[in-house]
Amino acid sequence: MRRADRLFSLIQLLRGGHLRTAEWLAARLEVSTRTIYRDIVDLQAHGTPIDGERGVGYLLRDDFFLPPLALTPLEHEALRWGVALAAAHGDEALASAAREVLSKLGVERAPFYAPSSLTTAQRDILNRVREALAQSQRLDISYCDGKDVESFRTVRPLSLDHWGKVWTLTAWCELRNGFRVFRVDRIETSIANAPFKPKRGKRIEDYLELLVHEKGHRNAQDT
Repeated sequence: MRRADRLFSLIQLLRGGHLRTAEWLAARLEVSTRTIYRDIVDLQAHGTPIDGERGVGYLLRDDFFLPPLALTPLEHEALRWGVALAAAHGDEALASAAREVLSKLGVERAPFYAPSSLTTAQRDILNRVREALAQSQRLDISYCDGKDVESFRTVRPLSLDHWGKVWTLTAWCELRNGFRVFRVDRIETSIANAPFKPKRGKRIEDYLELLVHEKGHRNAQDT
């Protein structure tokens, strides 16, 4: 990460009126606490109103101004709802990030209450699946279907979708040599495997084209 990007990220982490320790900031930015101390001193020297001290923590005073995003009231409301959904139904890492965003938006509570239906173990699985999807990594999974039949598969994660109460993973299944959709709450174990590159015939675009083709075929049979 470039230093300018790191300093901007540091300012963002200090917003929201929460006291942040150097250790907490260092973990988020993946740098040493010494680097955080040095960056804090540099920011303060350039007039950034950061209060605090070593061993206690730091926070950014409310009078610090950064140009806000040019959002309409309805766009701001849409952002709040979207972030609140992530906080309620995402894995723990995503939910934590979403709560931070709500804090930075000046929102004390979400616009609705939606307790997660996922257990702690299922949130951990969702986190692994989400990270594998973001990094284009194969997953070795243990999956229990609707008939309680367990199978072990290697899949290429292609898409995560949320259906109100259930998350599903659309993937290319190397065991079945085809596209499959898995309920995340039925994945019992998930281990990241080797990375993969998009391959024609095994991409999410190919799956969507297949769905359109199958729908057209069914419609032709019904006429």
